Amino acid sequence: MHLGFFTMPIHPLGRSVTETLKEDRELALVADRLGFTEGYFGEHVTDGAETITSSLIFIAWLLNETKSIRLGTGTVNLPCYHPAMVAAQVAMVDHMAEGRFNFGVSPGGLLSDAEVFGNLDKDRTAMFVEAMDHILAIWSGEAPYERVGEHWTVSTARTHIPELGQGHILKPYQRPHPPIVVTAVAPFSKGVTEAAARGWDPISANFLLPQWVKTHWPKYVEGCALAGRPADFANWRVAKSIFVADDLETARRYATSPDGPYHSYYRSIVTKMLRNGRANLFKRDQNAPDSSVTVETVVDDLVIWGTPEKVADDLAAFREQVGDFGTLLYAGHDWADKALAIRSMELLAEKIAPRFANPASTPATAAAG
Repeated sequence: MHLGFFTMPIHPLGRSVTETLKEDRELALVADRLGFTEGYFGEHVTDGAETITSSLIFIAWLLNETKSIRLGTGTVNLPCYHPAMVAAQVAMVDHMAEGRFNFGVSPGGLLSDAEVFGNLDKDRTAMFVEAMDHILAIWSGEAPYERVGEHWTVSTARTHIPELGQGHILKPYQRPHPPIVVTAVAPFSKGVTEAAARGWDPISANFLLPQWVKTHWPKYVEGCALAGRPADFANWRVAKSIFVADDLETARRYATSPDGPYHSYYRSIVTKMLRNGRANLFKRDQNAPDSSVTVETVVDDLVIWGTPEKVADDLAAFREQVGDFGTLLYAGHDWADKALAIRSMELLAEKIAPRFANPASTPATAAAG
């Protein structure tokens, strides 16, 4: 099992944006130093708590300061952009990264972003699919482009000057394109099947109950079968909120305190999901009332915390429940205590991850082997 990170960079309102951006940058630098294989950054334009407004710009900031970690968008919310702009900017960043880049995409889940860009009442899933079709056609085709869709038109036919390169859009460094990943935030996600059928791979969100994370693998297998390609669990990424400390009481306090960073994160997530009518994500019993979903119950259900020994055992139990997956994505949270936050990553990488080095083994069998 590989180790990566995925951060929806939710910070307490009122913190300095300059400082939170530096903190999210240091998260990647620490992860690179510790041997994390990949890391993803979320983006939103209309959220005062999430201060990364462009994951591509943020990744460009990090490329010359990281050495081996692959960096990915988590995600580019395609209905908010013209697909030609995304195609060109992703291609440029891929060249800057010399291929050390993953292209994470989604229809976007923040309704205020949808409203500000004028697509709140539109079919954003259809917009997402059309945008990807345009992007992939640009990368596989040649100028002049002449594509007409329901939501966007991509054309340079009237202004094409081939001998000067005018009307040409960059192709990525990686051919035919960077690895494409999609985030899965719904139980029994049809999007996972459709993405797998197109050769893309899933990331299961860290705010899903294990019983819903488990439903993503069969949908991935289904999509891979449609594409005639093998379903390899090594291509499945699962995000999880984790906190590791040297002693149990510190871990308990930092991970479960009502005024701590994990409560703050899930307070934001739960409030948004409840208002979006998606309380089902947090319910074991779908017939339970929405009032049964509280920040306290969600933190209890979704955050793994403790000493290295306890976290290793809890991760083994989690993986036993959801099935094998290739990469554990450590969910980024605000660094209310920088030393403890970095120590958590160190303990995960140095004390816990080696016990899962054999993808098909539990900690006990890995240690024995």
